[in-house]
Amino acid sequence: MQTITITGGQPLQGNIRPAAAKNSVLPLLAATLLCGGPCCLRSVPELADVDTSLALLAAVGARAVRHGPDLCTLPVPAADLCGEIPPPLAGAMRSSVFYLAPLLCRAGTVRLPLPGGCRLGPRPVDIHLAGLAAMGAQVELEGEAVTLRRFGPLRGTDFTLRLPSVGATMTLLMAACCAMGTTVLRGAACEPEVCDLAQFLRACGAQISGAGTPVIVVRGRHALDGVAYTPVPDRIAAATYAAAAAAAGGRVTVEGCAPRYYRAFLDFLRDCGVEVCLDGDAVTLARDPALRLRGGRDLYANAWPAFATDTAPLAAAVLLEAEGPSVIYDHLFANRFSCAEGFAAMGAGCTVRGRALYIAGGAQLRAARVTAPDLRGGAALLVAALAARGTTILRDPGHIRRGYADLPGDLARLGGRCIRRKNAE
Repeated sequence: MQTITITGGQPLQGNIRPAAAKNSVLPLLAATLLCGGPCCLRSVPELADVDTSLALLAAVGARAVRHGPDLCTLPVPAADLCGEIPPPLAGAMRSSVFYLAPLLCRAGTVRLPLPGGCRLGPRPVDIHLAGLAAMGAQVELEGEAVTLRRFGPLRGTDFTLRLPSVGATMTLLMAACCAMGTTVLRGAACEPEVCDLAQFLRACGAQISGAGTPVIVVRGRHALDGVAYTPVPDRIAAATYAAAAAAAGGRVTVEGCAPRYYRAFLDFLRDCGVEVCLDGDAVTLARDPALRLRGGRDLYANAWPAFATDTAPLAAAVLLEAEGPSVIYDHLFANRFSCAEGFAAMGAGCTVRGRALYIAGGAQLRAARVTAPDLRGGAALLVAALAARGTTILRDPGHIRRGYADLPGDLARLGGRCIRRKNAE
């Protein structure tokens, strides 16, 4: 198990640019299976989840190679595709669910063990399956796996999602591109990553309108072309750098990620007393570490454009030492605040009640030995450690690298005292 050593009390300085968004890259890699020509995704970070996606592509018969920062795929004949997703790969990440639609469309059948990833509570795939069934797929649930088959092409449908699931919207968007006729998705998710997938599919020849609104219309076609494409920058990584600047103090400019992608988080930091200056796609965050931030926040994480659920633990890390009690409620995930145990070990007053995290505020954070419970919770503990007195040892069983190529290195380049040690006991 690797550890990250963080010595707090060092203000951050400098400029940083997020890589392509993990939450875009993973469905885009799955979507390349729909394309009849080669695809190239630019500036893809070397993440553990990307590695898992590449292994999954290879397991089903596809080819993807990395050329520097870019990932390139080659078209695969349908006869060469295998619809059997290996359980270890399905269990390694939630995003394995994105392969349902492409493999169903191309191979005619797909079997997927229930996907894994971070333990954030129930994350059912029922909306994915209901939408695919409405398009004509035969769905069979077999214990811990689901099998989908089609007999003839999928058909367009008018389908209403019971809630704006990002994953289900992406799954049905991919399926609709290859279905016969027109599909209308109502109650669709509006996140930037959904828009990014739609833009990629349009660049491949798909006819899609309404992405970024609750109603998406797709006119299906038989085949898509290949494309060279640059995914949107990672707004959660941008928010992580911003949270680090707020917690540690200093002056950091986050470049290349439009403020609109994480405006709710920037507004939160401004309300806490962080100086936030916008200049095009650059955001400069400044805070005097001698001045305590303002707490007393009441945050509600929900679907876009509300406060992003992935940023909720980061906001918590910022509020631990702030003046006044705060509460953060996550509408989407039941176990979003597993990081609270680590916060408490560092001296913070915080309590989880259901989906809410109650923060006493006014803590004097101190170094501790803590463990990353999941991807964003691990990043939040790292951010909190930047403000803590002494040297914190963060044990990470691989969670953080699922979403950040080298978060300790990024923060070290900004002046943070962060060292990642591989194969540490």
